[in-house]
Amino acid sequence: MPHLRIGSRGSKLALWQSNHMAAVLRAQGHTVDIQIIQTTGDKITDVALAMVGTKGMFTKEIEEALAAGQVDLAVHSLKDLPTELPPGFEIAAVPKRESPLDAFLSANFASIDALPQGARVGTSSLRRQAQLKALRPDLDVYPLRGNVDTRLRKLEAGEYAAIILAVAGVNRLGLTQLLRQIIPADAMCPAAGQGALGIEIRQGDAATGQQLAFLDDPAARATTTCERALLNAMGGGCQVPIGAFAEVGPDGKTLHLQGVVAHPDGTKVLRESQVGSDPVQLGQVVGQALLKRGGSAILEAVYSAGISSK
Repeated sequence: MPHLRIGSRGSKLALWQSNHMAAVLRAQGHTVDIQIIQTTGDKITDVALAMVGTKGMFTKEIEEALAAGQVDLAVHSLKDLPTELPPGFEIAAVPKRESPLDAFLSANFASIDALPQGARVGTSSLRRQAQLKALRPDLDVYPLRGNVDTRLRKLEAGEYAAIILAVAGVNRLGLTQLLRQIIPADAMCPAAGQGALGIEIRQGDAATGQQLAFLDDPAARATTTCERALLNAMGGGCQVPIGAFAEVGPDGKTLHLQGVVAHPDGTKVLRESQVGSDPVQLGQVVGQALLKRGGSAILEAVYSAGISSK
């Protein structure tokens, strides 16, 4: 079996994801090594993500290593991958997905509803901020950067009453001791692709693609394709206040998609949901519906405020 070189960010979560995929590939008979590559997003840690606005900020340097032939594949959090990959790359597999939902973590409070008036909650995601402010306009939502460990340390040190993280990252790292509430999608619609991994390769690298094909999970591929189609239809990147959550129906064929676009201050939240069988078409239809209902004006206001995904 061919030797495979994985390109990965150096954070604990990124390395967990890459080591997990490496173990699965080794079980198939491959020899695997992991090469750590620092990305733009790893270097900029003192500014809210939404204010950085660099498209592909967690993927560009890894893709450069892929293009140069220094690595054979990259393991990404799918939500970090732009909806349109740069020329020369493709997603070879989307493995079975972890929970796509968001988690409420706190040392002292059991849920969002239990927080006292004016409590400080940490997140650097405009999507989470907007939906949190819609639920609790009184809360002080404050920027929070760093890897999962760093964010939890700040919570434990009392800098925040609570923080919001992805359930998947908390579970993968076994850091569930302060997880108090898994937030339902109808209260906080997740980011497109949240909880899923994207295995990226050079476009046209059929040999590597064939070696990775067994990793692709049909349900994860369909739901994330649908969510990413919504995001793409709305012209959004991973740092805009847009949520998308697709589920496979009981028949195993149809998809139910919920989409959200919200003003960062939570004063306006637009929701749309539809059912369909074509993931890309369903995503486009729901995305366009949100834009027509006022999503365009919300996103224009976000971009004009200097917060952009571009």
